[in-house]
Amino acid sequence: QVQLVESGGGLVQPGGSLRLSCAVAGSTFATYYMGWFRQAPGKQRELVASITRGHSTNYVDSVKGRFTISRDNAKNTVYLQLNSLNPEDTAVYYCNRAFFPRWAWGQGTQVTVSS
Repeated sequence: QVQLVESGGGLVQPGGSLRLSCAVAGSTFATYYMGWFRQAPGKQRELVASITRGHSTNYVDSVKGRFTISRDNAKNTVYLQLNSLNPEDTAVYYCNRAFFPRWAWGQGTQVTVSS
């Protein structure tokens, strides 16, 4: 069974930065198209960034130019660098396969942007 463990979240002031990590255990990670998702209170979970096994990336418009997704296939880990954070980025962040079928969700990591 695949396990997803997200980490790196926290409380940050507007304009600040964080680096999130997601360790994937129990799967041939390198073959999968991976994504970072977020779910804000009262909203649906959304895909904000994705990365192919060839390291091509895609972003939702609201995070373009501020977030950077990357992966280290040797470490079975996907990263999300968050820069120029604003309060609208406050959410629980999750990683998973970018498209269906997905693995069971991890616990996520909370990102709170507030002064």
